[in-house]
Amino acid sequence: MTRDAWWRDAVCYEIHPRSFADSDGDGVGDLAGARARLPHLRDLGVDALWLTPFCPSPLVDAGYDISDPTGVARDVGTVEDLDALTAEAHALGLRVLVDLVPNHTSSEHPWFRAALGAPAGDPARARYIFRAGRGPHGEEPPNDWCSAFGGPAWTRVPDGEWYLHLHAPEQPDLDWRNPEVPAEFERVMRWWLDHGVDGFRVDVAHALFKARGLPDAGPGQHQDPLRNHLMPYYDQEELHPLYRSWRALLAAHPEGPPGSAAAHDRLLVAEAAVFEPGRLARYVRPDEMQQSFNFAFLECDWDQAALHRVIEDSARAMESVGAPVTWVLSSHDSVRPVTRFGGGSTGMRRARAAALLMLALPGTAYVYQGEELGLPQAQLPDDRLRDPVWERSGHTERGRDGCRVPLPWSGTAPPYGFSTAAPSECWFPQPEDWGALTVRAQQDDPDSVLALYREALRIRREHPATGGGPLRLLSESGASHLAFDRGTGMRCMVNFGPGELLLPEDAKVLLASGPTSGGRLPADTAAWLSTAPARTGAAGESP
Repeated sequence: MTRDAWWRDAVCYEIHPRSFADSDGDGVGDLAGARARLPHLRDLGVDALWLTPFCPSPLVDAGYDISDPTGVARDVGTVEDLDALTAEAHALGLRVLVDLVPNHTSSEHPWFRAALGAPAGDPARARYIFRAGRGPHGEEPPNDWCSAFGGPAWTRVPDGEWYLHLHAPEQPDLDWRNPEVPAEFERVMRWWLDHGVDGFRVDVAHALFKARGLPDAGPGQHQDPLRNHLMPYYDQEELHPLYRSWRALLAAHPEGPPGSAAAHDRLLVAEAAVFEPGRLARYVRPDEMQQSFNFAFLECDWDQAALHRVIEDSARAMESVGAPVTWVLSSHDSVRPVTRFGGGSTGMRRARAAALLMLALPGTAYVYQGEELGLPQAQLPDDRLRDPVWERSGHTERGRDGCRVPLPWSGTAPPYGFSTAAPSECWFPQPEDWGALTVRAQQDDPDSVLALYREALRIRREHPATGGGPLRLLSESGASHLAFDRGTGMRCMVNFGPGELLLPEDAKVLLASGPTSGGRLPADTAAWLSTAPARTGAAGESP
């Protein structure tokens, strides 16, 4: 592993294809639409793009219920469209990652259809986790495991057996101790590599193997993420030899089309919801994956002490295995930062500051479509919600659809250039008040969120201190501000308030998330400074 591998300090842009750009006017985003909008990513200044699933799927869970893992859904395009997109991205200097979904399949996958048509004990069922139930007549689930989407993690079939699904019933879990399963996913990965992708984001990478014997998990499941690694269906030791074999497969597979990453630079990214930093670091040891999303950072409140702790602990844990920290501020699964950090003008100030905080940190960063526009979480009508969480929670949790609304490109009313279809025919409805948030509206506005992201990514690329410069925290946990140096000559300061913060006297402001004047940084504002290391203090205190 080389210190200058492209992925060590890359910025990757997440595209949710059906909500990104529609090329054919059917109201659903597609690969051709994404290809046409790739210049937006080039101008933004990112290094790679990650496409969430666009394989054939009944779309029970936004495409993460896959019925054919080596195909392209008809409403999103063709394999030829995939090839054209990867070629165009490579021509623009962008790497391409796709989702690998190995924990489960769709219930419409040929394997699961065969399993339902086979008797108990048949080899067709052995690819999944079928078990007899408990109770005198097997009428109770095999154990107490709960679905992450709500309700039990088991569904009974007509012959009396139960099958496991850690998510929706339409997403049956595979049995990774069955040799047919790893063999199939090696075939799947090779297919995608042959079509020019540069790596994989591995969905629920911490869940493939379940504890032998399937013991009960006890109360409080999915309620305290800090206990995830203690659950019998998460973070099992057998994951790590598997991921070492995948890393070797990527390195040994023949070179892809022109412009794609060299074999030794192909990337594996773990979506591992493991919040204990030391255990998360095991997924990115030198011969395993290269990146693992930092969910502790993603789910952190706008709180100095909490963020200080996450940053410090994450940096220490990843340094122990020589891996970069992978910072994520938002995704297709999370409430958008503007809303999460308070909504309105307060949420916007904090989201802008959080962006500069994340992009100043050493390591890699992921930007979710619309994050660079400052989009808030959309409020959708009940009858337009698609997330299975809505139904499985008994209509008490609205789910993740509010962050999956189509991107606004131009115009003053829906569909904002996303599609030529009528707004009512689009994949999801868009808010009526997003006219000022479109790409076009922000394009030439130097104070826009888009301008902030573009300038931040430009400085990140060009400033000498960000090219691998170490992190040196200057502030104490619980202070009113967070400050750290990157190497020599660059500092990031974030003021959590409530008062203003004095900037160092010799500081030159390279970029700030909001107005600064008189050498003072307002509350809920971040700044990048060009300065020699110096002490800092709150307004009214000696710096």
